[in-house]
Amino acid sequence: QVQLVESGGGLVQAGGSLRVSCTASGHPFIALSMGWFRRAPGKQREFLATMPYSDSNTYYADVVNGRFTASRDNAKSSVYLQMNSLTPEDTATYYCAASKRYYSHYSLYMDDDKYDFWGQGIQVSVSS
Repeated sequence: QVQLVESGGGLVQAGGSLRVSCTASGHPFIALSMGWFRRAPGKQREFLATMPYSDSNTYYADVVNGRFTASRDNAKSSVYLQMNSLTPEDTATYYCAASKRYYSHYSLYMDDDKYDFWGQGIQVSVSS
């Protein structure tokens, strides 16, 4: 069983920056594909970024590309989401997710049903 614990987040003014972190345990981290998602009030969960274990690249949703940077530190079993130029539309609960499964194409990791484990979620609020 994989446990994911998120930290960071909070309240920031529009235009500001925040970083959320997620630390995994219970499984060799290098064998986990990691993703970031968010759920805004009244909306469905939304894909933000994925870092497949079999791929050294990071893939982003168009809505955050250029503003958000996802990274992973295998030595610390952690992933990070650096968020810049935040707007009130970025207000949401942010989740990290882990998958043990292998998919041949990175686009499949953009679907939340491809992930087996989820963090508890952390709130990010952006004021105008």
